[in-house]
Amino acid sequence: MKHLSLALSLVSIAIFGFNSAQASQANPINVVASFTVLADVVQHVGGDYVKVTSLVPANGDPHDFEPSPKDVKAIKNAAATFISGEGLETWFARLVKASGSNRPTTLVSTGIKTHTFEEDGEQITDPHVWNSIPNVIQWVGNIEKALEKADPVDAAAYQANANTYIQQLKQLNQDIHAQINAIPKSQRQVLTSHDAFGYYGKEYAVHFLAPLGMSTETEATASDVAELIDQIKHEDVKIYFFENSNDSRLVKQIANATGAKPGGELYPEALSEASGPAPTYMQMMAYNTQQIVDALKK
Repeated sequence: MKHLSLALSLVSIAIFGFNSAQASQANPINVVASFTVLADVVQHVGGDYVKVTSLVPANGDPHDFEPSPKDVKAIKNAAATFISGEGLETWFARLVKASGSNRPTTLVSTGIKTHTFEEDGEQITDPHVWNSIPNVIQWVGNIEKALEKADPVDAAAYQANANTYIQQLKQLNQDIHAQINAIPKSQRQVLTSHDAFGYYGKEYAVHFLAPLGMSTETEATASDVAELIDQIKHEDVKIYFFENSNDSRLVKQIANATGAKPGGELYPEALSEASGPAPTYMQMMAYNTQQIVDALKK
């Protein structure tokens, strides 16, 4: 009878655990991420156990975003909120205050070694950390910890998802290095709209030039543009790219003045819609790299 009682107890525990996991997946926790790139990474770590809302929509500019009442509601109802930080989402603090939420926001870029640029006489931290895959691997660790704290019952699932995703990211990082390394260093020069590819440039040894600074909210002066045109001619930059999330008119004007040829469209800080070429972070990195490599080979 003791053996039968023990067996029944074990079966009950197994059934209870199974039902708990089913219930957790059937009722995922609501979480909010500031923009699409981050939202996708959170979704990969959270899997079926989270429902992620991105405040900035697909193809949207995370620098210049105007929140709406529905965004306030999303923050208020979220079990966890995530931002990249480093001066990217200047609008987020006002949104949290308006929501009345007292839950701490996870700064996913904590622990990343950032770099700075001089802009208008000031040292500005480059917030575009995700354009280097090793930085997003750091994101994943911070996201995993935050989700485990918000939903400790499903901690094992978050850890498993994070480990799987990290291995995929490491493989993609190797692939990107191999593709870029096939291009001679002297040819790896590209013109884009604004300084969003600094971390990509450092990780993969590509030299980017841009008329605008870190934020798309800045404006280039006539002297800045003239200086950049001279630099492009001097360095013989042959390729320029549009960006999906901001105005391309200025970079086109500079390209016309220098003879640079269009290489296509890049996705530096916003994913495409689901039907587009860059609906996930990994697809975005692979697509941007392929566009750059194809253009430079020409």
